[in-house]
Amino acid sequence: MSYEMIAMLMFSSMMLMLLTGQRVFGAIGFIAVVSALLLWGDRGGYDLGFSAAMKLMKWYPLLTLPMFIFMGYVLSESRIADDLYRMFHVWMGGLSGGLAIGTIGLMVLISAMNGLSVAGMAIGATIALPELLKRNYDKRMVTGVIQAGSSLGILVPPSVVLVLYAMIARQPVGQLWLAGVIPGLMMAALFIGYIAIRCKANPKLGPALSKEERNVGWPEKLRLLRAGLLPLVIFFVMMVPFVNGWTSLVESSALGAVAAFMAAVLKGRMTRNVFENSVRQTLGVSCMFMWIILAALAFGAVFDGLGAVKAIENLFTTQLNLSPWMILILMQLSFLLMGTFLDDTAMLVIVAPLYVPLVGALGFDLVWYGVLYTITCQIAYMTPPFGYNLFLMRAMAPPEIGIRDIYSSITPFVLVMVLALALVMVFPEIALWLPNYIYEK
Repeated sequence: MSYEMIAMLMFSSMMLMLLTGQRVFGAIGFIAVVSALLLWGDRGGYDLGFSAAMKLMKWYPLLTLPMFIFMGYVLSESRIADDLYRMFHVWMGGLSGGLAIGTIGLMVLISAMNGLSVAGMAIGATIALPELLKRNYDKRMVTGVIQAGSSLGILVPPSVVLVLYAMIARQPVGQLWLAGVIPGLMMAALFIGYIAIRCKANPKLGPALSKEERNVGWPEKLRLLRAGLLPLVIFFVMMVPFVNGWTSLVESSALGAVAAFMAAVLKGRMTRNVFENSVRQTLGVSCMFMWIILAALAFGAVFDGLGAVKAIENLFTTQLNLSPWMILILMQLSFLLMGTFLDDTAMLVIVAPLYVPLVGALGFDLVWYGVLYTITCQIAYMTPPFGYNLFLMRAMAPPEIGIRDIYSSITPFVLVMVLALALVMVFPEIALWLPNYIYEK
């Protein structure tokens, strides 16, 4: 059997296992280990898995993962996110669509606290959604706002997905995070622009708050501003030393975790229950990602040994005679297709052994491609019929919001995200300017 056929058999077997409902790391790791044993025997097969585990254990930046996840859960469990939304409620409520705009701002700050889209979705659905519906915001508008805003969690640093990509693509985590800053803020600004224009044209979609609700004294406004900006202070405490070269990435993540813990203590919200929940959830998410990375490394090693990447590169560039840009666009379309039934980590683990080396061979920047991959995942998360965020929203939304409302709500936001993806593709400096500037400095 040719190596190309072996690679196709591995890929199809893995997809079949995933369709049966197996855990992502279990399906990928099982196929990797069984393939290695059949191809190279006991010694080669065992060595492959062992070397992948050792590579993971020696990857120092992986220590950032539990630190940032713990920071996010501490801020979330201690209800500091409630203060954030109350701040946006008071300061932005007088505008048409002001609370929806404030929700996008909330999502950006939640993303900077946690790095996971699920956290933004949970906070948006439990805090923002009831408030927006209570104030007669259009239900399709608000569900679209929360889904779009929560997707920023995998792009705005400290993105956990970009940590996973960094490990698989062997790229610096710091550069990838910096590359995600401007595209993430640009996408948030595009969301805000769309909401403002749409609600200006049709105020019924997002009515301004009444004067009674906005009648809050300046002492209360300033108190809420201080409380709401606390996550920003923590973010700057963490990122400024790293950007200036005073601390390493791991040291900065530790600073962020300690700062979040101290903030919760000083506000009197670090109870035993909050601490236990934060540690337990941090451990669960961190272990999940470590197993996924381990499986991905083993699977990628088998593909490297087979020479499958060279075979696929030859197929696209020589036999089909496709240009590098055509190949890149086809890759992004395949991500959109897989996003209808897989989450972002599963997509990356499945195709990274093929796509990442191919992107490098075609002459594209792998840091830039990491941002493209992440934006494409955001779009796939929200694309019917089986977008991951659509089902999360359905599970958390009240009964009056049906699946048809959720599907129709995301169409304009998906178009905005496609525009953002096109801008980053056409103008790579949107993603690459900041990391190049910081690292040259």
